[in-house]
Amino acid sequence: MRLIELMDYVVNQSADKDIVGLTADSRLVQPGYLFAALPSSMPGGSLNGADFVSDALYRGAAAILGPPGLSDHLKTSLKTTSVVPVFEDEEPRRRLALLAARFFGQQPKTIIAVTGTSGKSSVVDFVRQIWFALGCEGASLGTLGVASKLLRRRLAHTTPDPVVMHEILAELVDLGVDNLALEASSHGLQQRRLDGVKVGAAAFTNLSHDHLDYHTNAESYFQAKLRLFDTIMTPGGTAVLPYKSPSMDHFNSICEHRGHRILTFGTGGDVNLRHREHLPFGQRLVISVENRNYQIDVPLIGAFQADNVLCAIALVLATGEPADSVLTAAEKLTLVNGRLQAVGGGVFVDYAHKPDALRAAITALRPYAKRQLIVLFGCGGDRDRGKRIQMGRIADELADSVVVTDDNPRSEDPAKIRAEILRGCRNAVEIGDRRKAITTAIGRLQPGDVLLIAGKGHETGQEIAGEIHKFDDVAVAHAVLRQGVS
Repeated sequence: MRLIELMDYVVNQSADKDIVGLTADSRLVQPGYLFAALPSSMPGGSLNGADFVSDALYRGAAAILGPPGLSDHLKTSLKTTSVVPVFEDEEPRRRLALLAARFFGQQPKTIIAVTGTSGKSSVVDFVRQIWFALGCEGASLGTLGVASKLLRRRLAHTTPDPVVMHEILAELVDLGVDNLALEASSHGLQQRRLDGVKVGAAAFTNLSHDHLDYHTNAESYFQAKLRLFDTIMTPGGTAVLPYKSPSMDHFNSICEHRGHRILTFGTGGDVNLRHREHLPFGQRLVISVENRNYQIDVPLIGAFQADNVLCAIALVLATGEPADSVLTAAEKLTLVNGRLQAVGGGVFVDYAHKPDALRAAITALRPYAKRQLIVLFGCGGDRDRGKRIQMGRIADELADSVVVTDDNPRSEDPAKIRAEILRGCRNAVEIGDRRKAITTAIGRLQPGDVLLIAGKGHETGQEIAGEIHKFDDVAVAHAVLRQGVS
């Protein structure tokens, strides 16, 4: 794309040139790229894109985007005027996202987005499954990567950077995928990664303690999520919200201002849960939509999964699909990897790595424990430390027995992380090595016991001291159970 087409203007007409790619990582710059010199995304962070402009120019950058003052900074630091056009913007992250949307040009016709502390991965996967059952070409994008019949890809972030995002959107269109459900993380929303994505319907699942290492306080965290509704979603879209959400006043104000309609889910909502009944390793839901009752049986455990199903149904209804077809399709839903996944022998693996998610997973499994409910978990390093003691207290309160182990310590001392958790559950067994902890816990199971292995879910690696080691809770548990049988 010509630079003048991409930017709408070029200060000097003679400076117009072909732009062949975009990136905010100087290491990825190739000749003809526009390099976005973005300020640090972390509060007080030391990484500044302006420091990498010389590297980008060396690699062949054809244009530079950055914050106000970048040109003056380059004159001082490079001791010369940049030989390529430099574009300054008050919000360079947002500008990069909008440029990526223009550069790649194509997006699926129907895009829905889901934000909230917990449940995002399950909801977008359930939406994709419902679309599939309806005969639609659909995809999901988030923590579990990109998933569709035609494209599967792992992602580095729940909500990828805007260049990766729009490259994927264009690829999905080329493959004939018309429908996409994506996760909108608070980081992604705050960093403008979704600006430029044409979202027609958006859902909010819930709000609880998380990511306060990044957002500094709960209000900032909530405001980041609200951007999905007050900025990202196309005016006149549909906001899918929990019925009687404590935050409904905020949503009502935003939706009235933006012309969004509201569709609620949950007991008493537009997608109304009238009855929920435990089944052996599943549940029966009676759901009322448009004054008609539907009964569906799903192989999913827990009230929180019922909420996720209702949210997914509401989102697909918001795209215009008829209720009869959607509810029939919903009965075909299957388990999402690492979300209360039954491994066998009373062992379950779940991604719960936040206080409310851990509480929900333990509560969901309680009816299935005829004897003891054992919880094995840890907490990630270099993340919100405040939730460690909270999760310890939740496990201590709700489980019969607790094993505290390592999650992803990252650069932190694993023993110190465990010590912070143990302040909340002093009677827990501490076994740092996660493989040994799982082996020990399974070895102690008695008939009627249930073991919840929480924190990592679908993950296939464990990050320790900056190094990622191959580790899969499901695979390890399967191996231990097989050894026990043999």
